[in-house]
Amino acid sequence: MDTVSQLQSMGLSLPSPAYIFGAILFSVLGMAAWLVGKRKQKATTKWLGVALMFYPYAVTNTVMLYVVGIALCAAAVWEDRSAS
Repeated sequence: MDTVSQLQSMGLSLPSPAYIFGAILFSVLGMAAWLVGKRKQKATTKWLGVALMFYPYAVTNTVMLYVVGIALCAAAVWEDRSAS
């Protein structure tokens, strides 16, 4: 029995390549937002960066991953530019 069928028999499935790409992309963008928030001493931008880094662990649907990621990125950019 191969590994994939063993995982499926336990009720587990591997994420799609689109999900993995999105999780890595939004985590990197979250790290960048956290660094910008830390450098500019903006707590909201920093916490939005933390949220971007860790929310892929809570979201399992690929579409929701991208919707939430884009919303968090937009909020981080808006917050960073609004207080300038």
